[in-house]
Amino acid sequence: MIPVELAPEPINFDRKVRRPGLDAIAELVGEIPQVPRPGPRRAKVADRREEIPPSRLPAYWRRALDDLMDAYHRLCAYTALYIEPGTGGRSVDHVIPKSLRWDRAYEWSNYRLACSLVNAKKTARTTVLDPFEIAHGWFALELVCFQVRPGQGLDSTIRQRVQHTINALALNDRRYRDQRAEYAHAYFDREITWSYVVRRAPFVAYELRAQGRLHPEDE
Repeated sequence: MIPVELAPEPINFDRKVRRPGLDAIAELVGEIPQVPRPGPRRAKVADRREEIPPSRLPAYWRRALDDLMDAYHRLCAYTALYIEPGTGGRSVDHVIPKSLRWDRAYEWSNYRLACSLVNAKKTARTTVLDPFEIAHGWFALELVCFQVRPGQGLDSTIRQRVQHTINALALNDRRYRDQRAEYAHAYFDREITWSYVVRRAPFVAYELRAQGRLHPEDE
């Protein structure tokens, strides 16, 4: 993992995601939505918004996927690996789970672009580190087997949280290790350029530079 900066909210996000989502929530507690929609009104499922089962919230956040892919350059926030068009599984992770904060279910700032494998591991965990809040060097990469490990010099609390995040998200799953290795070895063999590694695997690129493994012309 490497730090990720919050991208600006798309200009059409409110219309496509937030407004329909909040109207759906109003219906689910028996209120009248602000903007009428075609079809029958949703049945009431709870008396209060915080009592709505997360499974009943319409997945309007999926409408933001194309914008997330563009805003974050198709990079999974947790693996820092490129999500391939067509074959890469993309998903919206709610960093604050819907089960805890209904009012964050349809908020751009609560979304992290995540590959489907990572999101399936994270589920509703609140104990993994947020890519928006980490610092460079918290996660390091071993360049033999390409496993992620805690960085050097971390205090014990941060080190424990980093290790927990690695374990919880299975960041050392063989599929991720193989993908990191493929980028690194292709770079070492001059099959791909340094700029390509930076675009497709910025965590690998950061570690190659930090560990002095760049070709002379890229230093």
